[in-house]
Amino acid sequence: MDLGRHLRYFLVVAREGHFGEAAVELGIAQPALSQSVRRLEEELGVTLFDRSRRRVSLTPAGRLLISQARDLVAGEARLRETMRRTRDGELGTLRAAVRPGTPATALRGLLRGMAEHAPGLDVDLCEMTGAELVRALGEGTVDTGLLTTPFEGSGLLGEPVLREELGAVLPRAEAPPHSAPVALADLADRELVLSARRSDPAWFERVLSVCRAHGWTPPRVREAGDAGFLLGLVLAGLGVGLESARVAAREPRLAWRPLEGAPLLRNTEAVRPARDAHPAAPAFAEVAARVLAEHPRSALADPHGERPWSLVYGGGTLTRPR
Repeated sequence: MDLGRHLRYFLVVAREGHFGEAAVELGIAQPALSQSVRRLEEELGVTLFDRSRRRVSLTPAGRLLISQARDLVAGEARLRETMRRTRDGELGTLRAAVRPGTPATALRGLLRGMAEHAPGLDVDLCEMTGAELVRALGEGTVDTGLLTTPFEGSGLLGEPVLREELGAVLPRAEAPPHSAPVALADLADRELVLSARRSDPAWFERVLSVCRAHGWTPPRVREAGDAGFLLGLVLAGLGVGLESARVAAREPRLAWRPLEGAPLLRNTEAVRPARDAHPAAPAFAEVAARVLAEHPRSALADPHGERPWSLVYGGGTLTRPR
């Protein structure tokens, strides 16, 4: 029995809740799909779907199979991809993903660090959100990448590379003086600007949960696809942002203030498959930890003090303080 194929078909039916719609998505005839699921049920000795209604639903056995089926299907995909790369001589390339908007200096540091650590290795960097990275790791189309925790995914191994404290980002005229901490409860009537849920769903929900637990249930949450858009919304007065001091420093007309009690710490991990990982993936984690630890210091020497550049209004030019 082609277990991998039958499990893939099972997962599509489980997601669609309808054999006809699943067959259309898979591009096969419905009788062939029904027969595949029947063979899987016979092989496992259980009934996976309740077919008594117009739309099928999972039985208790079917619900138990879901997570294991996903792991097996993802493992088969990674295995096939690894064998293809071996056949085509591509294991000399490490496919690594970073978050959209990663600063140029950090990218340069990652590439230089890997070149020093593994001369001759080709590092193919790409941009991916957290959700995209989890999916790509499961499919075997990327070897490793940087991910905010917590995340939704299984069969993955993560190594911590960076911890950042999130604070309130506000227009300078509205910020408390002298870097005074901001209590989340004091923001009770303010709207929130936050990185988009689609990028890191588990982290997004965790931030909202912490805000509610500390007395702030924002009347509206505006989602930003990247740091530039988030800072722009805050600058326009459309809410308070929650971000790191490093990110807030990109816009000199905004101020960063720590949160009282530091309730939000964002952890970044270098993630790879727990099994059959690329041999150079651990080295990427090591280099990323070193580069990301150095980058905030170079980008922001003092998050509360004077920036290395100041904006001169009127002439529209940037000058370096003497």
